[in-house]
Amino acid sequence: MRFAQYFSAVDSHTEGMPTRVITGGVGVIPGETMAEKRLNFIKNHDHVRRLLVNEPRGHAAMSGAILQPPTRQDADWGVLYIEVSGCLPMCGHGTIGVATVLVETGMVEVTEPVTTVRLDTPAGLVLADYDTRTKLVTIRNVPAYAHELDAVVDVPGLGEVRYDMAYGGNFYAILPLEQLGIPFDRAEKDRILAAGLSIMDRINAVNRPVHPEDRAIGGCKHVQFTAPGEDGAHSRNAMAIHPGWFDRSPCGTGTCARMAQLHARGELGIGADFVNESFIGTRFIGRLLEEVPLGDRTAVLPTVAGRAWITGMGQYLLDPTDPFPEGFSL
Repeated sequence: MRFAQYFSAVDSHTEGMPTRVITGGVGVIPGETMAEKRLNFIKNHDHVRRLLVNEPRGHAAMSGAILQPPTRQDADWGVLYIEVSGCLPMCGHGTIGVATVLVETGMVEVTEPVTTVRLDTPAGLVLADYDTRTKLVTIRNVPAYAHELDAVVDVPGLGEVRYDMAYGGNFYAILPLEQLGIPFDRAEKDRILAAGLSIMDRINAVNRPVHPEDRAIGGCKHVQFTAPGEDGAHSRNAMAIHPGWFDRSPCGTGTCARMAQLHARGELGIGADFVNESFIGTRFIGRLLEEVPLGDRTAVLPTVAGRAWITGMGQYLLDPTDPFPEGFSL
């Protein structure tokens, strides 16, 4: 039997969030930088993303990455992030998954006790330290910052909603779930998700955030509903994501944005650990290394640590007679 396309991949999950790392079949995407490659992929190759993350090969919360040759000399690999919501500039749990796949499959040279993988991403250079003893991956992310504090948006059906907007590789509207009068309970997931989608729609309509140094990075696709931490966690979150799903992991870039928000409010100091728990109870450990300038802003350099586990390896095929060449979703 002849197939039109073969895609090689390694599947894993990062603290509960499924990640598919595409290692072959896509080819090299044109672009002088990973940011340019991302825009080229969105414009000309988005059918490949849909093919690999939609059903029947993926599912409603699929996330992944496509390995590319790096566009900068100080990187080992280039990474394009893909998921059902689109192609993000940066993905924390995705980076942890990519680093784990590269080390555990031997695609990078392993050094003991820590193997450092330098990844060229659309948001900038990201370093991932894989601890060979514990499988813990610590990523040193791009600068994070508080974009706006105490912003207010009027949302149909919810009324006036107060939120902070912060950036940690993507933009996040952050607010306590109790503000909406909804319990932090997975039984309330439909109400929480509907509220998150309504809030991000209104923010993008009336107060869309844009990165101070890269105007190609803008818009809010995440609403981080927070709750007090339990059993050693400093905070919990229910992360509503466009177009309608929850992050199963604690969210790496979301943890970075949350730390930047708390630092801007004077509630998290440089060097202090921050334990962030997901909606399903998994955890990342974050830390702020230092303050750095970002355009006319003051940003922070964050790290996030978590683990990923490889769950499978295989080839994903596209038959030319398949009536759903880009997959499907409901």
